[in-house]
Amino acid sequence: MNYRILHKFTQCVPYVINEKFNVINIFFNIPLSTLICISSNKSAFQPLFPTSDEWISTFIRIKLLNMKRSQIVLFSIVLLVTGLIYIRLVSNREEEEKETKEKDKYTYVPISEVKNEMRSQPLVSYGQISPNVELIISFEVQGKLLKGNQHLKPGVRFSRDELLYLVDNNEALYSFNSQRAALSQMIVSAMPDIDLDYPTEQGKWLDFLSDLIHYEKRLPALPEFKSSRELMFMTSRNVHAQYYALKSQEERISKYFYRAPFNGTVIATFAEPGSIINPGMQVARIAKSGDLEAKVPISLEDLPAYREKSSATFTDARGRTVGTGKIVRVSDVINAQTQSADVFYSVRPNEDVDVYNGMYVNVSIEKMGSKKKSTAIPKSAFHNGSVHLLEGSTLVSRNVISVSSSQDSLYVTGLNDGEILVLESLTPDEKKTYRGIKR
Repeated sequence: MNYRILHKFTQCVPYVINEKFNVINIFFNIPLSTLICISSNKSAFQPLFPTSDEWISTFIRIKLLNMKRSQIVLFSIVLLVTGLIYIRLVSNREEEEKETKEKDKYTYVPISEVKNEMRSQPLVSYGQISPNVELIISFEVQGKLLKGNQHLKPGVRFSRDELLYLVDNNEALYSFNSQRAALSQMIVSAMPDIDLDYPTEQGKWLDFLSDLIHYEKRLPALPEFKSSRELMFMTSRNVHAQYYALKSQEERISKYFYRAPFNGTVIATFAEPGSIINPGMQVARIAKSGDLEAKVPISLEDLPAYREKSSATFTDARGRTVGTGKIVRVSDVINAQTQSADVFYSVRPNEDVDVYNGMYVNVSIEKMGSKKKSTAIPKSAFHNGSVHLLEGSTLVSRNVISVSSSQDSLYVTGLNDGEILVLESLTPDEKKTYRGIKR
């Protein structure tokens, strides 16, 4: 070892690093404190160290080599990870395609196991509640419509003999009272002759005249004639013609009022108070309360059973019994499209149940002598008198007999316990493999 050089190295003083050494420091992260201090006599270090240009070129080559190696390693890692992800995705896709092909291989159908039970077979149809008595309110006279005791709207209840509507009748009343006064004048002018010729009849004519001049009262009845002479006398005075003309006007005035013929409810209104109505114009529609009937379309096949039973039970959409009834009439007109006849039942509601006009009900009877073993199936499984059974992986058609029905089910015979029933109507395909899903 050259102790002279070492001695000089230890005695060197810090020297301002030139730009080339700064480059070395930046490139290789070499602390400046470790760089060789250059003394004023630089020649002492030149035999041991390369020049600064050589330092820079050597370190750059080493650094570039190290950078290339790092990039290669990094690229290799990225390539490896990408390859693993790609392989995983391809594997998952193949599994999904395999599962899809496996699923497409089968056709799944809803099924249920057949179970025959002994039951009475009810016949069930549907019907709608409607009022037995329903009227249209209209007037035979023309004029301004006025409200009665209450303003009528759909749903408003009213009582028997309650004034529902009236038509402005002031003009008619004035004309009627004028003719009434004319009749009174005729009687007064005839009273002297009656007093002379028919003294015993004077009292009844005075009573008649007293009632006649009270215009707020109804027209009194014409006195009874005791003799033909008296009748001819009063006829000659035009009393009869005037009296019956007044009776006609009085009857017409009564048509300016409409009173309720029963306890009921307003179903609809077609004119409001204040409007001008014409004779025959519909003003409102009303229905009698408590008098209801059900119109039930019955197929021709089941009609004899309904006639034989006569009475029926009514249930609502929730299966709750709302009342009973009996057949009151059967239409002799057949619906060409449904091949059914309308049967009308009286409706007697249960005490704790409200039955409304327009309400739909199920009408059921117990078919006599129909207690036998049968299977309940959904109506969607029945088509053209047959159902489908699942045997293994194929569909087999089986003819059955429908013995009864309910709202959404049929009761059929011809199936054995334990057989697998398909709950939908399908068209079998020999190319397909079927599997069942229990419901």
